[in-house]
Amino acid sequence: MSHVFVRLRGIQLEDLEMVLMADAAEHAERGMNLEQMWHNADDAEEVLFLFSAEDLDKARAYINEMLGQAMSAFSDLPSPSITYLQN
Repeated sequence: MSHVFVRLRGIQLEDLEMVLMADAAEHAERGMNLEQMWHNADDAEEVLFLFSAEDLDKARAYINEMLGQAMSAFSDLPSPSITYLQN
């Protein structure tokens, strides 16, 4: 199983959790499942989360699509750091 690890700044854990829970069905359709979320204990502005992904190429395409839409709609949105992990 592959994974996608994301670091995001400028959002509260609770707010991000609501967004990800609302999108959970769509993520599942794309073969992605939210595994874990963390709040950086040393940086209150940073949230980290991990998805499992059935197909890393499909996950990457979906994330790039969503990121493009989000960046177009919210130009001041900080870009996340995304790491694609494969066994």
